[in-house]
Amino acid sequence: MMRALIALTVVIAAVFRFAPPVSAQVGFDRRGSDYESFPVRSGDPAACAARCDREARCRAWSFAFPTSEHPATCWLKSQVPPRAEAADTASGVRGAGVIEPRSKAREFSTDRPGGDYRNLEVPAESNGEACRLACEGDSQCRAWTYLRPGYAESGPRCFLKNRLTPPRHRPCCISGVVR
Repeated sequence: MMRALIALTVVIAAVFRFAPPVSAQVGFDRRGSDYESFPVRSGDPAACAARCDREARCRAWSFAFPTSEHPATCWLKSQVPPRAEAADTASGVRGAGVIEPRSKAREFSTDRPGGDYRNLEVPAESNGEACRLACEGDSQCRAWTYLRPGYAESGPRCFLKNRLTPPRHRPCCISGVVR
C-alpha cells in the first residue's frame, strides 16, 4: 500500500513538473468548441477571461482584438482546444487570466500618453514593428506608441514621442522606449 502511494505521488509530481504551463497568452488562439460569442466594448481580453471565470460551462476562451472590419470579440468554449499561434488574438483556459508577451523592445497593452510630436499611418501589425522602426530612425524620437486598428475611428496609427511619459495599461496599444 505504501509503495503504491509513493508511486502515485511520483507520477503526479512528474505530470505537474513536465506539463506545459496553463496560462492565457496573447498571440494564440484556441479554435473550436465555441458555445457563445459576444463583442467586448472595452477591447480588453481580461474582460473575456473574467466572463469565462464566472460561467460554470466555460473551460477556455479566445479573444480577437478589434480591427476596422470587426469589433473586439470573445468566444467562450465548452472544452479546452489546443492553442495555435494567431496574430491579434489572445486565448486561455478558465482561471488563467491574461499574460502579455514580454520584450525589452515592446510594452504590450501599454499606452504612453503625451509627448507626441508626430503621428503617422502605419500598416496593421500584431507587434507595432513599423512604429518602432520609425522611432529608431528619427533622432528626435525617444518613445513610441502603436494604436492597434479598431480602437479608434481611423486605422492603425503610430505616435512618436519626444519625451518619456509614464506607461498606462491599455489594451489598445503597444509602446516602446528607444532612447
